[in-house]
Amino acid sequence: MERLKAINRLSHYRRTLFPHSNDSNADSLFDDAVLVEEKAGSRIVTLNRPHVLNAVVTPMGVRLIQMYESWEKDPNVGFIVIKGSGKAFSAGGDVVCLYQFMDEERLEDCKDCFRTFYSLMYLIHTYMKPHVALIDGVTMGAGAGMSTLGTFCVATDRTVFGTPETLIGFHPDGGASYFLSHLPGYLGEYMGLTGATLKGAEMVACGLATHYSLSANIPLIEEQLKALLPDDPMPSVIEAVLAKFCDVAYPDERSVLHRTEMVDKCFGHDTVEEIINALESEATRSNDPWCISTLQKLRQASPLSLKVALRSIRESRSQTLEECLIREYRISIHAISRQVSSDFYEGVRARLLDRNSASKWNPPKLEDVSEDMVNHYFLSLGQYEPELELPKKL
Repeated sequence: MERLKAINRLSHYRRTLFPHSNDSNADSLFDDAVLVEEKAGSRIVTLNRPHVLNAVVTPMGVRLIQMYESWEKDPNVGFIVIKGSGKAFSAGGDVVCLYQFMDEERLEDCKDCFRTFYSLMYLIHTYMKPHVALIDGVTMGAGAGMSTLGTFCVATDRTVFGTPETLIGFHPDGGASYFLSHLPGYLGEYMGLTGATLKGAEMVACGLATHYSLSANIPLIEEQLKALLPDDPMPSVIEAVLAKFCDVAYPDERSVLHRTEMVDKCFGHDTVEEIINALESEATRSNDPWCISTLQKLRQASPLSLKVALRSIRESRSQTLEECLIREYRISIHAISRQVSSDFYEGVRARLLDRNSASKWNPPKLEDVSEDMVNHYFLSLGQYEPELELPKKL
């Protein structure tokens, strides 16, 4: 019965995804999913799938890489601006498509997706020209990497930023283990394990975004950026435009950033069990609503994903982005292989297809997750499975 429900949901999703075609394999269907506006000194990229919060799929990533590489060599292109249409920048990778691939045993298509977007994250991070992300709305998963790993990231009063992968049985990927590990104290562990979100002002305060603007000012910023010429001194002229229209904003009194001492006290422990014990002790002692809600979030997540995510973020603290992406790729490939657990497949089914939030995790409890299970996700891929190869800059 559950599988039948998932199939029906998947059929509905396909009709939403491809409303004008029966050929769901044609890359041409995504020609309008990435729009480009050519200006004298820049290229303005718009992620254009508003009906699915600009969730990205492999053909979009391939096109972005091709364009970015071409623009990097073009002397007439001074910088790149990327934004999203509708109420989102990007909700991340289209995990329902990955579910479909796993359901049809098309694991090579899953691998292509991971390779493409991890390579895109690396390209953005090492890009030789300024990269400006305008994240005026929902920004999660791959959207988080595409925005925070570049030169400038402009958040707004509409921004909702998060890495909710553990809630679908996955792990913070696409460079997330890298940027989470660089947040103050143990804020990255808190975000990566719970899937908690940040507002625009909080992103600036903790270093994830470079600027904050009211959403109403974003068109003015775009207009000024479009007027810049390729021989203008970069990136200082971009900084001047952003400074002109951006605002000073402070996290509100309910922000987790006002609880950094408690976050560090609870999430600074070595194991997920110790983190939960610390939160339970604080909740019992003070009846703190934040501790109680944080525990609820952790209990909704996959126990295996929690342990994998914690180790991944901790390892990232001493690694480069390249090293983090290679490790994330290994974890992702082991996750889709389902040799240890089907939690990723199950999490997408429950959260995004059936939408009943009643994921049946395997193992169901933290105490059932062995060290060997966790270690498996960090193993090299083996003789017959190539590791992630990222483009080298000359």
